[in-house]
This record gives sequence, structure tokens and C-alpha cells, in this order.
Amino acid sequence: MRRPRLTLSEVTCVYHCISRIVAGEFLLSEATAKESLLNLLKRQAAFCGVQIITYSLMSNHFHVLTRVPHQTELSDQALLGRVKAFYGKTAGETRRLQESIATIGKILDEDRTRLLKRMNNVSTFMKELKQSFSVWYNKKHNRYGTLWSERFRSILVQDRPDVVRTVAAYIDLNPVRAGMVEDPADYRFCGYAAAAAGNALEINGIASFEGDGEWRRVVGKYRETLFCRTGAGHAGGTDELNLEKVREIWNAHGEMSQSQALRLSIRYLIDGAALGSQAFAEEMFERFRDRFGPKRKTGARRLGRLPFKQLRTLRQLRVSAVR
Repeated sequence: MRRPRLTLSEVTCVYHCISRIVAGEFLLSEATAKESLLNLLKRQAAFCGVQIITYSLMSNHFHVLTRVPHQTELSDQALLGRVKAFYGKTAGETRRLQESIATIGKILDEDRTRLLKRMNNVSTFMKELKQSFSVWYNKKHNRYGTLWSERFRSILVQDRPDVVRTVAAYIDLNPVRAGMVEDPADYRFCGYAAAAAGNALEINGIASFEGDGEWRRVVGKYRETLFCRTGAGHAGGTDELNLEKVREIWNAHGEMSQSQALRLSIRYLIDGAALGSQAFAEEMFERFRDRFGPKRKTGARRLGRLPFKQLRTLRQLRVSAVR
């Protein structure tokens, strides 16, 4: 049975969202498919008022870490700007709003209400993104039918720098776990690589948890989380980056660093319902008390024997914590 996702509309929230291609097919293998999905992702975020913190577009699924602000008042010009970002400057929707402003001095109330309903909402953001990409992909490949295997999954993430940093690193390390690259900077379809290349949107995403500053410093600071460093201080050749060695440590119940652990596929960061401090997990448990059985008394659960001592999740997994 599907579990209702945990969402909050009255406050700004961070969500880790994941969506997979039907039957695990590698329909996103071509660079043109990933480029189209990335373009749509950015346009959809601009329209919905969602901040992209980071992302990783893989061959049969994608991850995106988003910050969704609570609904605020938008001026007519701000609303028009969002519509332009999504539909384009010459689209019918854009022209209709421009004509309203020119003739009666404002956007019609019914248009404003209709558009605002689609904004500042993670479910609408993901739904429309997936629908738009499906239309593009099916048209390009003369295909019809569903593209996505299921509704998207999401984790409610505490908007605290150390928590967001951990989830962001997990996402950016996806191509490393998949054996596609040794350094995520070499994988062009993840947020870290785009930030390292100097792209403003992705730099701002990392700066949202690493702090403002010169972009090389911001990205460099985040890199310390992504990599285990040895005496040489160079990530590219360290033993810790060997995935098999990380798995050996895990299987032997040995100690590992957070950077090493993030190279494992950690189920808690995908299936944990909510992730944050103990206080955050307990607060979410009380907010969503009706989602849990009457026998359950507390919300916070440890992340097994993973080295994330300050993090708690709402859902205790019944299967292995890593894959």
C-alpha cells in the first residue's frame, strides 16, 4: 500500500525526490535525453518557485534535492516572469497575461488563481516535470504509453546545513556508486559538476548550505564532504574511494567515515520518510501522528550502524540499510 508523502505547505521545506523509468529501462542513457530533462527541470523550478539545490540524472532514474518555499504574494510582474521562464516570451499564456496588464492594469484574478495553484508545491512540481518530459520523449522516439514506473518518492529533509549537505552529497555521488566516474565533477549531469564548471544556479544551490562566498571556495568546501582524504590530501587516488573496500568495511561491521558511507546506496536517504535531528524527527512524528500505528510512542529512529550520529529518520527499515 502506498504511504502518503510527508509535505508541509505553511513553511519552507527541503525534499529529496526520486523518480524511476518504467521497468528500470535505461531510457535516459542518451545525452540528449538528460539535457532535455535538465532543461525542463530548471524551467519547471523557475515557474513553481522551487530552488534546485542539487540533482543527479542517471540512465534509468533521477534525483533532485529541492527547497520549496511557502506560498507568498507575487506581484503581477513576478508572476509574468515565472510564466515567461516556463512557456517562453511568445507563448499564448504569456501574451494573455501581458494583454491583461496592458488593458486593465493587472492579471485577471482567475488567471492568477489558476497559476498560483501550480506553484510552491513539490507534488505539482514533480508531476508536471515528469509529464512534460514524457511528452518530449514519446514524441522524439515515436513512442506512446507511460514512461515512469511509479509516482515519485520523496523524503522530507530538515533544512539545516549539515543535514542538507549529507543528502546533497549522497545525490551527487550517484554516478560514482554506479561506476560511471571516479569523480562526480566528471559527470556533467549532476549538480556538483555543473557548480564546479561555474554555473550560477548550481553554485547557489550549494551555497544555500555551505554559505556565500567566492564560487571556488563554496564548491571546494563541499568537495571535502564528497571525498575521503588521506595524507596526500588528493581525492582521486585514495584507497577510500574504492567502493569494494567501503563494502568490505560495512560487511565486517567496521568503522567508516561519513564520506565513505555516502558511497553506499543508503536506503534511509530514499525511504526514510523524514530526515533530520532527533528534535526534527519527533516534531514530524507529532505533525503526522495519524500516519503511524497507535502502538508507536516516539518518532526518531537511528540510521542503523551508519556513521551519521546526529541524524534520525522517521521510518525504521525492515530490510538492509544499504544495497
